[in-house]
Amino acid sequence: MKTDSQLQQDVIAELKWEPSVNAAQIGVEVTAGVVTLAGHVDSFTAKWDAERAAQRVAGVKALAIEIDVNLPGTSKRNDSDIARSVTNVLQWTTYLGQDAIKVSVQNGSVTLTGKVDWEYQRRAAVNAVRYLLGVTGIVDHIALNSGVSLSTVKADIEATLKRQAVKDAQNISVAVSGGDITLSGTVHSWAERELARNSAWGTPGVHSVVDHLTVVA
Repeated sequence: MKTDSQLQQDVIAELKWEPSVNAAQIGVEVTAGVVTLAGHVDSFTAKWDAERAAQRVAGVKALAIEIDVNLPGTSKRNDSDIARSVTNVLQWTTYLGQDAIKVSVQNGSVTLTGKVDWEYQRRAAVNAVRYLLGVTGIVDHIALNSGVSLSTVKADIEATLKRQAVKDAQNISVAVSGGDITLSGTVHSWAERELARNSAWGTPGVHSVVDHLTVVA
C-alpha cells in the first residue's frame, strides 16, 4: 500500500504527464488516500482533465476538487453567446433527439435538463458541452426515461462485469430498487470502479447508479 507521500508524488507525476494540464497551476495534498486538488486553471477542460488524471493513479481512494476556473480575457463570453453555442452543438449531436435537452447558463456555468432514453445519450450531451469556449462548469440534470423491464437487470450487470473481466468481480454487490442501482463492495482501482459504473449504466431501464464502491490498494 502506498504512503500518502508516495501517492502525492504519483499524482503530481501524472498531472505533469497529462499534456492538457499545466501541473504548475495545481497543488496536490493527500490524507489517508484522499487526494485534494487545488489551484486555478484557465479552462473547464483543464479542470476536468486534471480530475481524470488523478483518478488514473492507483491507490487514490477519493478526490476533493477545489480548482477554480479563471478564464483569460480571450476566452470569456457572455451567457447568451454560450447558451446559443450549447444549443447549436446539441442540435448537431446525432445521439440526441430534437430539443431533448434544455439549456440555461449563469456566469459561464451550463445547466442541462431534459430526458433521454440511454445513459450514453446523457454523456454525449455533457461531452459536447465540456469543450466549448467560455464554459466554466456543467450541472447535469438530465434524466432517463423509464419503460424498460428491470426484472433481469441485476443478472445483466453481474454478467457484464464478469464478461469484461473486472478483477474480483465477485466482490461487487448489485442491488436493484425500481430503476435505481446501488453498487457496493471493493475494487482495486478507479479504472475498475469506472468500469463497474459503466456496466450498470449500460443496462436498459437504469435511471440512477449509486456508487458505494471502495477502492482498496
